[in-house]
Amino acid sequence: MQDPFISFEKVSKSFGTFNVVDELYLSISRGEFVSMLGPSGSGKTTILMMLAGFEKPTSGKIFVGGRQVDALPPHKRNMGVVFQNYALFPHMSVAENVGFPLKMRRMPRAEADGRIKRALDMVQLGTMSERRPSQLSGGQQQRVALARALVFEPEVVLMDEPLGALDKKLREQMQLDIRELHRRLGLTIIFVTHDQGEALTMSDRIAVFNHGKIEQIGKPSEIYDHPTTRFVAEFVGETNLIMGTIKQSGDGRAIIQLPSGSTLEASAPNLNAGTQVSLSIRPERIRSGKAQAPANILSGTVRDVVYHGDHLQLLLDADGHQLLVRSDRAVKAPEAGQKMDFSFAPEDCWVVAQ
Repeated sequence: MQDPFISFEKVSKSFGTFNVVDELYLSISRGEFVSMLGPSGSGKTTILMMLAGFEKPTSGKIFVGGRQVDALPPHKRNMGVVFQNYALFPHMSVAENVGFPLKMRRMPRAEADGRIKRALDMVQLGTMSERRPSQLSGGQQQRVALARALVFEPEVVLMDEPLGALDKKLREQMQLDIRELHRRLGLTIIFVTHDQGEALTMSDRIAVFNHGKIEQIGKPSEIYDHPTTRFVAEFVGETNLIMGTIKQSGDGRAIIQLPSGSTLEASAPNLNAGTQVSLSIRPERIRSGKAQAPANILSGTVRDVVYHGDHLQLLLDADGHQLLVRSDRAVKAPEAGQKMDFSFAPEDCWVVAQ
């Protein structure tokens, strides 16, 4: 990674005796889109508020562009913030809402008008400048909040669950719109969410938080395909976890022995024989039948079949484990109680420590 534009150095935050953020080290490059993903109470919003200046660290330092900012008030940090509830002024027009940060900065009217127009054009609301927020849809209101965060050309845009109040279709459209703005304008965006799909769709990197610490940080494909902890494997998307013991390990592969005595091969860091592990395998990576190429094969009984429109979800009992399998609709649907073979490639599963 290039030299960090934003860095947290051993940052902690406590409220009384409760430690919300625990000695955080995090570096973000200029122009990166980084999502902070985790369950409620994992510390991600507190981190965002410390960066924005609405909370002060209990200890540690925060740097932006080489300048220490943790003691600066919010208005001196040059950051745009977008909240989940939009926080629009109902008595103001769209243009007045967007121009409010410029008014507070006492920007000359002519320059402010130009910036407001550009910001509204960015979010495709140039024709709605005179409307009130109550005359807009939820998605349009969110676009106004985004334009307001961009109008003063901040160094960083912070987003705290900004799409949480939108319906599924609109949320997915806004994800694409925000990603396009990020790419087109080269913005540095830090995005707080508990929605795994949002983080996977939009981010350059994802930091997965748990109890105030980063469990894993990496590209979306790394987080999804190669989780390093059981928490990440379970939290990000659906996964099957098969318990076993390392029988043999080396060169990025491992043989795992299951309690039944059968063995499976998986991608893995080098681990000592006898180590208790979990094997993570995503439901969509498991195929019906025995594969032609060398693969892990499990035999089991179908317990349930659930229709999901574009795929079938099968619940399978195999080797003492219950497994979820996502099956293509082109495959003939099995029936509950039917015996079946399933297979998956060693490179499609990953060993995580228990």
